[in-house]
Amino acid sequence: MKSINGTKSHTIYAAAALSLAAAALPSQASAQAPAAPPAPAAPPAAAAPAAAPAPVAAPAPGQAVAAGGVEELSRRVAELEQQQRALQERLDAERRAAAEEAASAAARQAQAAKDKGGDVSVTAAPGKGFTVKTADGGFSSTIRARVQIRETITHTGEDDTNEINVKTVRLVASGHVVSPDLKYSVQLAFGGNDFERDSPSPLFDAFVEYTGIRDLNVRVGQFFVPFDRARTTRESSLQLVDRQIAVRELTLDRDVGLMLSSPDLFGLGGKLSYNLFVGGGEGRNRFGGQKHGPLAVARLALRPFGAFDDDQEGDLSREARPRLAVGVAGGYNHHTNRQNSTYGTTLALGAADYVHGAADLVFKYAGFSLSAEVVARHAARDSFEGEVDGAPAREWTRSGYGYFVQSGFLLTERVEVAARWDQIFAERGTDPKLVELVDTQGKQVGGGLNYYLNGHALKVQGDYFYIFGKDASEGRHVARLQLDASF
Repeated sequence: MKSINGTKSHTIYAAAALSLAAAALPSQASAQAPAAPPAPAAPPAAAAPAAAPAPVAAPAPGQAVAAGGVEELSRRVAELEQQQRALQERLDAERRAAAEEAASAAARQAQAAKDKGGDVSVTAAPGKGFTVKTADGGFSSTIRARVQIRETITHTGEDDTNEINVKTVRLVASGHVVSPDLKYSVQLAFGGNDFERDSPSPLFDAFVEYTGIRDLNVRVGQFFVPFDRARTTRESSLQLVDRQIAVRELTLDRDVGLMLSSPDLFGLGGKLSYNLFVGGGEGRNRFGGQKHGPLAVARLALRPFGAFDDDQEGDLSREARPRLAVGVAGGYNHHTNRQNSTYGTTLALGAADYVHGAADLVFKYAGFSLSAEVVARHAARDSFEGEVDGAPAREWTRSGYGYFVQSGFLLTERVEVAARWDQIFAERGTDPKLVELVDTQGKQVGGGLNYYLNGHALKVQGDYFYIFGKDASEGRHVARLQLDASF
């Protein structure tokens, strides 16, 4: 556009110069013509009459031509300016048409990409599985597999036993759909001990979650009840081979329901988080109409030094600054027919109300980690009496409380030592089997050694525990070696 305007300006100047030259030519010709010979002198006259007024001299031919040339030049300049304006308008119209065509082409390309889902990329990483993702970011899916292979040796005063098996086999599919804020996760379990006695379904987790609102994430489906920290820590992220006995006995495990949460309430850098859960209260994979429920749980966590990886045990990231998380939770399960509130034996003679409470702590700094938890469960009734299949029967609920303290330290980037003390108690009048468990296995003390090949995703773990009850001399020694691998 710049060069076009320059060309038009040069054209105007050239036309003006030609017009001036044309106007000047007649005047110059007149100046170069030879002078006329002088007229003969008139004879003297005797008394001449009074002279008549001299006629007004006509304009010189050059002056007339010059005036006409200026007018012609003005006319030509006006025509050229009009042509310039017309040319400018045409160029502007062409520019607008080109811009509209480009925008239309881009819109058509975007729509075509959307119609066919865009290009698809496939990535993979050790421990993170395979991820399929569309170029427009509207869909992704990650598939991971995990396996635990465990050897357990038990020594008592009477005999020794050895058990080797595939403890856990899991398949997880997770990702997002439509938007990165609309997430999903499905976990299937195929280990021999993963199935409940009266439910053959392999489904562990199945939920959809929307995280587009910072202070109000919404999750619906089957998943861990947000109660105590030690249970919601994934099994693949444990420091020792198995969970604490207090957690295994007194947790709320999984249930089907709705959860509202925020990992960063009020945008304080993860210093405050909350979870509110309402579910059926019967646990995972329960089918058939029930007149029970609901289960309501609330949890609040404070991280005074900011967010960190408190959802896995150990300090594999070697935090450069001290990190602390403190959490409290409470729950009420109304009219459930499960012996352990959300899991365990299904009661046939009645349903009980349960009250739950928990408090937990996680601290990490420079490779050192410390975790502790207190958890309790209380049933409104200790037992139910009646008839089952025509025979008198009595069914028990389970009420108790417990705690644990656990710590670990990274000796190198790959080697960690860990230790734990764990204890549970039974309430008076509760299930006699729980009382027996407390009396024989209610106290556990031990430690372990971990070798991390790829963090928690691939590790070899070994631990030893002395498990006893009222009489410390009548305990048992348990040593375990385990390969935990996520692919």
